[in-house]
Order: sequence, then structure tokens, then C-alpha cells
Amino acid sequence: MVTKEEILNSLQSVSDPEIGMDIVNLGLVYDVQINGDKVYIKMTMTAPTCPVTPWILAEAQKVVENLEGVEAADVEL
Repeated sequence: MVTKEEILNSLQSVSDPEIGMDIVNLGLVYDVQINGDKVYIKMTMTAPTCPVTPWILAEAQKVVENLEGVEAADVEL
């Protein structure tokens, strides 16, 4: 089974292109829950009108779903 540490490490590959820093070190990831092969991520953005929100959410979902042992990832704001 995947660990929270593995998930957070994978999310460090997702950067906010406007700031040039990853979403974990920016403090945007609030919560990670693992339920078997499903992962639930609660996060926020740097601004309510962030123009790259859809891209960041999609990238976060993609990198987590690429981890071994993860069937699906749900990323919510």
C-alpha cells in the first residue's frame, strides 16, 4: 500500500508555474487520506482566481495515480 510520504514526495514534482515552487513546500496540500487503493487530497491555491488551478489539480491527480498501489486519486479544493 502507498504511504502518505510517497504521495507527498510525488506531489513535490507539481509546481505552481507562477511562483516556481512545488505545491507541498508552498503549503497548499492540507490533507492526504488513503483508503486502500484510493487517495483523497485536500488542497488550496495561492489565490482564489489562480489561472492555473485546473492544470495544477490535473497534474496532482496524475502524479499520484502513477504511484504503484494507487487506483484513483481525488484532488479537491
